[in-house]
Amino acid sequence: MEFIKPGTNINFIGQRKTAFFFSLFLIIASILTLIAHKGPKYGVDFAGGTQFIVEYESSITTADVRKKLTDSGLKSPVIQKFGEEGQNQFQIRLLDSEDLDNSFVKKLSPLISLTNNKAQILSVDMVGPQVSHELRSKALLAIFYSLLFITIYISGRFEMKWGESAVIAGSLMGAVYLLSLLNISIPYLILFALAGSLVIFWYRDLRFAMGAICALIHDVVITVGLFSILDIEFNLPIIAALLTIIGYSLNDTIIVFDRIRENIKSEKDHLSLAQLINKSINETLSRTILTSGTTLLVLISLFVLGGGIIHDFSLAMIAGILIGTYSSIFIASPILLAWKSK
Repeated sequence: MEFIKPGTNINFIGQRKTAFFFSLFLIIASILTLIAHKGPKYGVDFAGGTQFIVEYESSITTADVRKKLTDSGLKSPVIQKFGEEGQNQFQIRLLDSEDLDNSFVKKLSPLISLTNNKAQILSVDMVGPQVSHELRSKALLAIFYSLLFITIYISGRFEMKWGESAVIAGSLMGAVYLLSLLNISIPYLILFALAGSLVIFWYRDLRFAMGAICALIHDVVITVGLFSILDIEFNLPIIAALLTIIGYSLNDTIIVFDRIRENIKSEKDHLSLAQLINKSINETLSRTILTSGTTLLVLISLFVLGGGIIHDFSLAMIAGILIGTYSSIFIASPILLAWKSK
């Protein structure tokens, strides 16, 4: 199905400088807000502690719940309204996890119940500090390894450099693993490894891998920055959303790259590389809009009707789909032009 007429020639490549400045602004804003907030706001999965959702029979304020908990001896509770309007549900998080066990959970109900306003505990999540640290490290490594395996696939498929890209990715993964044994912080290791991979791709002329990896880093950084700006917690479902976004954005990029490669091979009109790339983007535009549009319809439905449990997950997916579609057109493809001067 094509609703973009054949022969349409929207000048996407001509707007690449504007797009680059816009993306640079979003990335800088994301980094600055992460610095201001001292990193992402971790949920109980990555920060440790206990998190439970409670529902009261009648209306109550957040201040009343906090007073009841502090009067009961619980330290520094983090309380947020949860669920739909009128449900009287609250998400309560306790940062201290040293004395949290099954006996503590049994004591929760009388601790949070109020006179003439009984409370029902809907769910309880408990994570110790050691487990939360391991989960956080493994989540970062999962994103990093997925990006490296993607570069192997892209280089092999579009440039027939399976062996070279595999050696580069294997070396980077080995370096990260060995340095992690020296108790060097995982986030810093991954940051330096990604920067090193971009330098290697540039000098080894892995142009398609360079375009794809830059677009994916762009998508992840801006999505993380958006969550930091909105002060939304990072937990395991959000990591799952980020990995899904990486896969979706990559799929969209591969479709455009495929058409670029086909047009380069069959070029008979002596078009410039910029014109060929622009032609390829326009030829795949119908497919891009249809795929992104139908996916967004489902995600918006989940966001509006899915309830508080998947609210943040669906929000991350919506943001990621929009940013991923944008990056496949304005980031991944124009980066191929950088090799014209190289």
